[in-house]
Amino acid sequence: MADDSTLPFEDWAGTFKILGDPSRLRLLTAIHASGQYVSSVTELAEASGLRVATASAALRAMERNQTVGSRRDGRNIHYAIVDTHVHELLHWMGSGHGH
Repeated sequence: MADDSTLPFEDWAGTFKILGDPSRLRLLTAIHASGQYVSSVTELAEASGLRVATASAALRAMERNQTVGSRRDGRNIHYAIVDTHVHELLHWMGSGHGH
């Protein structure tokens, strides 16, 4: 059994909190499917079936948690999954991707 002092419980709890929200999980699978830094919040909202405001708030929360990262291109902000553990979990879920 692993030594509890070496397990990053707080980190994993934050990750599972992000993944436990259906809207955030939809956005993550949409980012994963479209590729890194390809889709804007509007495109991700449409692909996820969410309102733009809902998608934007969820993406900000995931960025604060360092699950996703963003890059600005003019007026648009494009998103990518930057947490490698989340990326791997999406693969385990069977989520395909465009990269």
